[in-house]
Amino acid sequence: MTNSTNEFWSRAGEEFQQNLANSWGQAMQTFQTMDLGGIVPGTDKAATPLSFSQDKLKNLQATYLEEATALWNHGLASKHELKDRRFSSDAWTGNPMAAFTAGAYLLNAKTLMGLADAVDADEHTQNKIKFAVEQWVAASAPSNFLAFNAEAQKKAIETKGESLAKGIQNLLHDMQQGHVSMTDESKFVVGENVATTEGAVVFENEYFQLIEYKPLTAKVYEKPFLLIPPCINKFYILDLQPNNSFIRYAVSQGHRTFVVSWRNPDEAMAKKTWDDYIEHAAIKAIAQVQDITGAKQINALGFCVGGTILSNALAVLAARGDKPVASATFLTTLIDFTDTGVLDVFIDENFVKFREMQMGQGGLLKGQDLASTFSFLRPNDLVWNYVVGNYLKGESPPPFDLLYWNSDSTNLPGPFYAWYLRNTYLENRFVKPGAATVCGEKIDLGKVNLPVYIYGSREDHIVPIGGAYASTQHLPGKKRFVMGASGHIAGVINPPAANKRSHWLREDGQFPATSQEWIAGATELPGSWWTDWSDWLKTHAGKQIAAPKHYGKDAKSKIIEAAPGRYVKARA
Repeated sequence: MTNSTNEFWSRAGEEFQQNLANSWGQAMQTFQTMDLGGIVPGTDKAATPLSFSQDKLKNLQATYLEEATALWNHGLASKHELKDRRFSSDAWTGNPMAAFTAGAYLLNAKTLMGLADAVDADEHTQNKIKFAVEQWVAASAPSNFLAFNAEAQKKAIETKGESLAKGIQNLLHDMQQGHVSMTDESKFVVGENVATTEGAVVFENEYFQLIEYKPLTAKVYEKPFLLIPPCINKFYILDLQPNNSFIRYAVSQGHRTFVVSWRNPDEAMAKKTWDDYIEHAAIKAIAQVQDITGAKQINALGFCVGGTILSNALAVLAARGDKPVASATFLTTLIDFTDTGVLDVFIDENFVKFREMQMGQGGLLKGQDLASTFSFLRPNDLVWNYVVGNYLKGESPPPFDLLYWNSDSTNLPGPFYAWYLRNTYLENRFVKPGAATVCGEKIDLGKVNLPVYIYGSREDHIVPIGGAYASTQHLPGKKRFVMGASGHIAGVINPPAANKRSHWLREDGQFPATSQEWIAGATELPGSWWTDWSDWLKTHAGKQIAAPKHYGKDAKSKIIEAAPGRYVKARA
């Protein structure tokens, strides 16, 4: 390096040091007055300045000045260590200018999130601010822009522009299909290489098709088994491939298995309500399984919103003096909506009123709107990762069954959605006896007295482990709670043969007030929780009888069509 260059860099360093304090002050002023998407209400159309914890602010400022100085002093190093996978390639770490850009971004991002954490506000407002800042920080990463993405630039040079041409093709394709591609969707066909467990549709109405699966054992348990998946997704998350199909596993364990396949709502269902889904879907499916099998009682499972629907159906039936379900399983289910995690940032009176005005009397919540909301809960992993790969690098995402399912979105009836928002996330009425009226009955979970198996995922960002565990405090029957590793989907879809992840159990029968207290007394066990659940369910399934030789009630029963049926194939 020449003397003139050294002199320049030295003078620049001195100027940088002098400007750091000024930059911090400007950043503070900007953060205090930024609107953050309307999160902090304005006064006379002017944004209300935020107040901060002075102790946190002092520590944050000291850390920022120290790390900014270190970054500048390290600026011309030939190799950088960047602990972020977005900037982990040699194109970033081996290029001093690119590495400095990435380092400055990471420092500023950490500081902005620190400022959000230092805001003096109630928890709900603070969570909203953190979420808004996280979205802004994720979107502004230098890796998202071709002008700054050293890795994309390097690839463009190496491929003589072919990567850019492919990226434009990918962009046009995704614009046409209406969403960012997370996988090669052309590689999957529902009923051919996903949702392939053999079965038949034995009943349908305007809400759902009921699928019965062909037995895989010579004998089955006398109490049949009904699965109610979430209506915000397609049921085949429980039947992706033969080696990871929860449905096939249940069948292989000797259960005569049925599943609700929800209709993907169109304009004909634009006025359907929560009551409609409870009465004409969940309760109807339970009755239909009883009628087909002749069983006085069945076992039922609800997954996510399907579990919330099942809990309401059981409460309605209990209020009517009926007890057709012998045991219930709830997978990553919210019944008590006190702890809803990051989704809480969307919920307040104004938002719910807006949705009620918009679609409370009719209309559809489009599936893509719902899918986008869930994707932006993890923006770097589920949004910008694919923007960079697909468009800037011109890469085609590999085939992945779970991500194909994730892209196969479903609509929701507006009145159903608006009622659900108010009565669950906003007002948490289900855990207050008599506060919610469903199908003409006052809901009281204290009357849902049956054995229950409750599962929660430790890293779930949609149904936090505390929210899943909270059901143990409201259901009065004999309970078993298990916590699995990983998140909302990967934690559930964890077949024993994979020998992956762990699960936690507590055998003392104690259910303290919080999940943290329960975890403190739990034991970690390797592998899937499916075997524990299967052993539990068998104790509630009755004796074994000869497996049926036909679908439906008898040999003369009409079969509507082969599984997985046409409802699941309808695209939003």
